[in-house]
Amino acid sequence: MSSATVTGAVGVAPAIEAFLYLEARLADESRYSEWEALWDDDGLYWVPMSADADPSTKLSYVYDNRRRIRSRVAQLNTGSRHSQTPPSMMRRLLTNLELLDQDDETVTVGSNFVLYEYRFDMTVWAGRVIHRVRTAGPEPRLVAKTVHLVNAGAPLPTMAFLL
Repeated sequence: MSSATVTGAVGVAPAIEAFLYLEARLADESRYSEWEALWDDDGLYWVPMSADADPSTKLSYVYDNRRRIRSRVAQLNTGSRHSQTPPSMMRRLLTNLELLDQDDETVTVGSNFVLYEYRFDMTVWAGRVIHRVRTAGPEPRLVAKTVHLVNAGAPLPTMAFLL
């Protein structure tokens, strides 16, 4: 995919915006195999426990390389996770998309998100997400997704789905 001259939200190409909205919708709809297919082989999915986290020295809620992403999706696809029986109904909003960095092969986009999860009662998750997307090749591919929760470090409810 080549760099588009037409841009959407604060410098973000419409094709990248559409890709990020697709990623969010697939997670919301528990379409985990399709969500996993968006990732490139060197993908990293990270949810740190603090803003200044270093995953080599501090705990993370999630710190998954591509192999662990595949394993997480396989577990979610079993449909037999007690913490997701019944499964959560989810919808998230991505807002304030902005281009943070770009080179010949990747773009980095920051955005704010709010995720509404309903399973017996409503839980609201909010924060900032940084997506790094590989644009070299026929289709965009996720290289990294980092989710900075507003309440990181605080006691959290069970996170048995994809943020």
